[in-house]
Amino acid sequence: MIIFVIMIQVLKFGGSSVANATNISRVLDIVGEAAKKGKVVLVCSAIKGCTDSLLALARLAERQHLEIPDGAEGEKLAVQFAEGVRDLKGRHLEIIRRLFTGAERAEAENECHALFAEMASAPVGEMVTFGEIFSTRIIARKLACDGVMTKWLDSRILVIKDHKDLTYNNISTQIALEPTVEVFVAPGFIASTYEGEHTTLGRGGSDLSAAIFAAALGADSLQIWTDVPGIMTANPKDVSAARTVPAMSYRAALDMATHGAKVLYAPTVQPAMDAGIAIEIRNTFEPENPGTVISAVGGRGWAGVCSTGDPVSGEALICVVSEDAQDGEAACRRVEDCLKKAGIKPLTSSSDGTNVYVSVTLPVERQALAALHREFFETVPQSIVNLYIAGFGAVGKAFVKMLSQNAPVIAVRSGKTLRIAGIADSRRFIVDNAGIDPAEAGKRLEGGVAGDPGAFVPAVKAVAPRRSVFVDLTDSETLYREFEGLLHEGINIVTSNRRSLAIPFVEYAAIMAAAAENGCFVRYETTVGSALPLLDGISRSTNAGEEILGIEAVVSCTLNQILSSYARYPGSFAETVRGAQEKGLTEKDPRIDLSGKDALRKLLILAREAGVPLEEADVEITPAVPSGLLGADIPLEEFYRRLQELEPQFDAAEKAAAKSQCRQRYLAILEKDPGKPLGYRASIAVRNVPRNHPAFRILGTENAIIIRSAYHPYPLVIQGTGEGAEMAAGSVLNDILR
Repeated sequence: MIIFVIMIQVLKFGGSSVANATNISRVLDIVGEAAKKGKVVLVCSAIKGCTDSLLALARLAERQHLEIPDGAEGEKLAVQFAEGVRDLKGRHLEIIRRLFTGAERAEAENECHALFAEMASAPVGEMVTFGEIFSTRIIARKLACDGVMTKWLDSRILVIKDHKDLTYNNISTQIALEPTVEVFVAPGFIASTYEGEHTTLGRGGSDLSAAIFAAALGADSLQIWTDVPGIMTANPKDVSAARTVPAMSYRAALDMATHGAKVLYAPTVQPAMDAGIAIEIRNTFEPENPGTVISAVGGRGWAGVCSTGDPVSGEALICVVSEDAQDGEAACRRVEDCLKKAGIKPLTSSSDGTNVYVSVTLPVERQALAALHREFFETVPQSIVNLYIAGFGAVGKAFVKMLSQNAPVIAVRSGKTLRIAGIADSRRFIVDNAGIDPAEAGKRLEGGVAGDPGAFVPAVKAVAPRRSVFVDLTDSETLYREFEGLLHEGINIVTSNRRSLAIPFVEYAAIMAAAAENGCFVRYETTVGSALPLLDGISRSTNAGEEILGIEAVVSCTLNQILSSYARYPGSFAETVRGAQEKGLTEKDPRIDLSGKDALRKLLILAREAGVPLEEADVEITPAVPSGLLGADIPLEEFYRRLQELEPQFDAAEKAAAKSQCRQRYLAILEKDPGKPLGYRASIAVRNVPRNHPAFRILGTENAIIIRSAYHPYPLVIQGTGEGAEMAAGSVLNDILR
């Protein structure tokens, strides 16, 4: 014996889905496809806006019959009621006229008139129950006219509110009595009390009606068809980036619905969950979209964010719904931090171990929803940026370590995945566009090709994609000659090597022109002041058309450390210089720092950022020690011996500064001077700065810059620590990411 198992499907369509004849035709197409698979129970809402119109009519009827029985006001209410009925009936008649023709249209119109007459004479409390009757009678009649075996079911008889067993028995018995019917059509939303009074299941109750029918019949499928593509991570009206959640657990769906998600009526979940029937949330206008499936299995991670506002208290409660157990304290902290970054003060926050609840004031509700959605559900589009790093000294190693530790955070916040595709030191290099693990960079480099950074460049140009970044972390005085070639290949440049920019101006200008011509950038904030935005401070003024009147800069960390230490601690000047050298604060030969060469490079870069094409020959340099001691032919120990002999001069200079309540600082100065060919005078020397000078209080390896411009009466002062491999690496990283 062959036993045929007939599939039972319950399909519910909301008010938007049956709002007009065109939409109803869509519904009938979907139902037709479902009927090919088995029996269909079609549950429908009233047409869009109908329930609100019926409630308004009920209020008019109540006033007419109870408050004002006669007189002019009563006549006015009667007219308004009649007009309301006429308008609402007209909407339904228009649908009928478009769906039916000939005798079928006449029969449908007659039924519509009869139903509206019944509604108009019904008790005030029952008027609202007619919306679903209007829509489903039209749909059932249309299906029958199209040759589908159809049966209209009166939910007011079958669904007994708060009597589950009786309701289930009524439904299952009625369906069993009609074995030949293909599509049963039932109005949603409406029911009866046990005493026989007509009632409703609450706004959105058509969803619950469908779940009740599905549970009563042990349906194979329960589909809620609406005007959105499933349950979304947020209300798309509030958050444009909201996306559909493909799978969700019953509990998460219930939590979303309970806390403000309008796509599903919260009580719908329980009957389906008890019966173990999955709920599909589908889009009538995109039937091919799978939407959201709600089941016992559900999804993983965070599910969505929703909210309910309370106009009385002026607050909104936002719920971030999760599928999994969470560290409540950590989750609350993440939510609070997110809102604070968005400039929103959370009023309260708590967690039940799964979801997070936070309250905010009503005016910032949508802003808070958007911020939390960005934090939990939006991923920044990722672009891969290949990095080719020349230089693996202190800064290079700090930079690679920083990438190793922070790559995930960088990717999330910037949308850029930074991939080391090549690295070189003074002896070897390696290029691998598949990527070099930062943690393995040193080991990979040991097995690299023999060659210095100059040999590294051709290998980079041969394989680097456009928009890659060449990172110069060397102290090479010649590597800059490769920059134009790199830029012509579409490769950007980021450098911390001031020697690459303190070059003849014609060569500097050629590099910048090559960058502009090829749509590339050359960034070098780290060349002056390390992590301090000294160049940015100048470029902002210059780019805005401001005339720079003057720049004073303490840009040699080494000399500031030496001069400030000499003033504050015991020891001769020679001993102070030697101490700085032993701590690694100077060049290998400290005479390079003392000569002012390093400060000169930085002043050239500062001036050019200000639009002044300064050359070395334009700068008056007074070394920090007599120039006779700076010759390379003098052995280093001989240099220190002679420096010690000059201690009386250094001591006298320091005492003179202290007596005049000044401090010695090695200042690089660019100041307006119409008498000079470039219109500016440039100098570098040890100067005594008074107490009111910004450089007076900087100590150790701090840097400072004072910028005076035509538009501002007060100078811009930027100061802070300017030394350290980690700070330099961080500044290089910022140049790459900005």
